[in-house]
Amino acid sequence: MRYLCLCLLAFVAISCSNKKDSKKNNKSNKYPVLTVGLSSTTLNNDYPAVVMGIQNVEIRPKIDGFISKVHIDEGATVRKGQLLFSIDAPQYEQIVRTAQANIKIAQADVDAAQMTVEKVKPMVEKDIISDYELKAALYTLEAKEAALSQAKAQLVNAQINLSYTNIYSPVDGVIGLLPFKIGSLVGSSTTTPLTTVSDISSIYCYFSINEKQELDMFSGIKGATIQQKLATWPAATLVLANGSIFDHKGKVETASGLINSQTGAVNLRATFPNPEGIVRSGSSAIVRIPTHIEQALLIPQKSTYQIQGELFVYKMDSTKQVKSVSIAVMGSFSGQYYVVTKGLNAGDKIVVDGVDQLREGVEIEPMNVTLDQAISDSTSAGK
Repeated sequence: MRYLCLCLLAFVAISCSNKKDSKKNNKSNKYPVLTVGLSSTTLNNDYPAVVMGIQNVEIRPKIDGFISKVHIDEGATVRKGQLLFSIDAPQYEQIVRTAQANIKIAQADVDAAQMTVEKVKPMVEKDIISDYELKAALYTLEAKEAALSQAKAQLVNAQINLSYTNIYSPVDGVIGLLPFKIGSLVGSSTTTPLTTVSDISSIYCYFSINEKQELDMFSGIKGATIQQKLATWPAATLVLANGSIFDHKGKVETASGLINSQTGAVNLRATFPNPEGIVRSGSSAIVRIPTHIEQALLIPQKSTYQIQGELFVYKMDSTKQVKSVSIAVMGSFSGQYYVVTKGLNAGDKIVVDGVDQLREGVEIEPMNVTLDQAISDSTSAGK
């Protein structure tokens, strides 16, 4: 009798344990499930970009000398024609004075030759001397006039070289670094520029997209050529390095004609107005390009998993069993959702979260959620 009681107690304990395990398993089999539907959406695709001014002009000396004065400071805004540097090169002043003196000598030689011609000409006309003397005098005059022209050209060259002792800004812009200070010896062979003047009234933002992204982005845009397609692209947004949105909208204007064979990337350039000069050349930013889709199948990115570069989701059938399905998507780089282009249809039910715990053919207990709930961080498996 005692043995029978012990067996009954053991059976009751095992039964209770199985019930608890069953309840636990039932709870663990609860998964949020989304019914995929069609809706309009705008994908904001973000691309890291490098910012450059529309002009970045390196300022270099054309003559050798010592910097005698720096008329600007780093970061200063300058206008075209504004004086930037003065170079002390007295040898060029001396060359100008020498050239001026040579002109006076050459002019005197011309005058003397002209007098000789005027002296010989009437004597030839009176047959006092032969015309040979006149021709010789004329040739001498031409030679002296040529020497005078040469002396004048040397003066012009000397004055040009002397003008290089003052360096002016070729464009409107902002001054960059000033690596050379007063007293530094510089010359035409100096590898480092005196400074860089960046015209940032507008800025160029260079970014890259891969080949698949290019095909996705251009396939739905009207236009026979790339330029025509770019003309219809929506305005681009610039996200600055601190995460703030730039006040001015931009436009993607160019796309390279070649795909980089090493990276598989296509280079594009977006132009943004920068009247306040807030964004500086050389800074980093993100170009955000919206793509509007009228009839889109949206699924949360977290409902997918990847095998060998291919995306999959778990689709639930009428018996509440899940089956892995391969899909093709257009990505939103916000990290929230994908637009499915292949593999799913409207009305299909997919598991939203906890896909890493599922296996093919597992029966689940679905919990219906909306798309807004599905892409929320608060949604988790088993709730």
